Amino acid sequence: GDVTIIDQLLVTHAPELSSPRNSRTEVADFIIADLQAAAPDLPLQSAIQTADAGRVTRGTAQAFLSRVALFEGTWQKFHNSNTTRATALLDIAAKAAKEVINSNEYSLFRPAALGDSAQKYMFILEDTKSNPAGIKKADNKEYIFVNRHDEILNPIGLNITHESMANVQYVTRKFANLYLTQNGLPIDHPGNSQFQGYSTMTSEYQNRDNRMRYTLMPANKPYWRENKPRVNWTGDAADRASAMTTSFQPTYNSGYHNQKWAAERAVQQTLEGYDFPIIRYAEVLLNYAEAVYERDNAISDADLNISLNLVRQRVNTSMPALTNAFVNTNNLEMRTEIRRERTVELFNEGFRADDLKRWKTAEVEMPQDMLGIKWTGTEFQTKYPAASSRAKNAEGVLIMETGRTWAQRNYLYPIAADQLQLNPNLKPNPGW
Repeated sequence: GDVTIIDQLLVTHAPELSSPRNSRTEVADFIIADLQAAAPDLPLQSAIQTADAGRVTRGTAQAFLSRVALFEGTWQKFHNSNTTRATALLDIAAKAAKEVINSNEYSLFRPAALGDSAQKYMFILEDTKSNPAGIKKADNKEYIFVNRHDEILNPIGLNITHESMANVQYVTRKFANLYLTQNGLPIDHPGNSQFQGYSTMTSEYQNRDNRMRYTLMPANKPYWRENKPRVNWTGDAADRASAMTTSFQPTYNSGYHNQKWAAERAVQQTLEGYDFPIIRYAEVLLNYAEAVYERDNAISDADLNISLNLVRQRVNTSMPALTNAFVNTNNLEMRTEIRRERTVELFNEGFRADDLKRWKTAEVEMPQDMLGIKWTGTEFQTKYPAASSRAKNAEGVLIMETGRTWAQRNYLYPIAADQLQLNPNLKPNPGW
């Protein structure tokens, strides 16, 4: 919401410390103007010398500008119905993203040697061998701005692999169902013969977007982790003998499990050294597609092909591109497909809650039950007997959490009570 704008250093008793908050519009415009002013003075990525690696570039400012303007543009469109301001902001977002695209400084990480596993290994890329092809960080041109890590100089310092690999992160049925089949259709599309249903623990993974099997964890496969690592990266008998499991059984929690951010190489816990992408090129491409569509209430095939389709087909080379003809022929909805792509691609990177808020769909999405796998009448009923006493819906799907609510006040965070005491002029956000 509204925030006090401070654009100078303050002394202890400066009057600004007791000032009210500036309007949301003033704050957004301040951020946008700052980024627009900074971009021309920053160097291109290709001009960064080795000693300055990791510093802010022109592409960083432009990419962040696309994020900020898209967020505020869609907020104005869906919360305030302020079409004029929304259109102007979305135009800024689209143009900033297009400048990043036109710079040719960045590209999606998709080395041929990694095939359809490219995206999986991008997230755990280290200079110590961390993928079957031995590709190093310097080969990744997708990351625009990162938190830089190194096993020795700056390890991540969190138990990230242990937490990420089939552990405490619940994955819901709603998310799993978002993945398209290889024919580019949603699984619930009438007559989609590629979707194989839920009868076995692996059937729903068949013929799906390749990101599904490299982000989630299909059953009956080997998986490696930092203390049960790869030994030769070939998947042969010796490699499998070292695995955490040679035949994973997803028979706990929701039945869906995550592997994103989990290292496969031998490394002491908390010492993983892969970088965290604060902004990556795939997001910029998706920002562009969404900004153009929401600005114009339409998007050309040409614009889709330089943005969203590059992301979708990175590891799905045979999947049909998203086009206006494809949408019309199959009775799809373009906005839904653009949002689907964003949700799938940016899963587990911290975007989803903010996206639901700016789209003003949190009030619909958040109160829904959090569901797991379909249990009744499937292989899970035999393999996952511990779930027999768990709550299930009418379809026999596990209910992981129910009774959630969403109030309108939740669209904005509360202002900290101590700050309201220090400066009563701040005033609380509506409903708090």
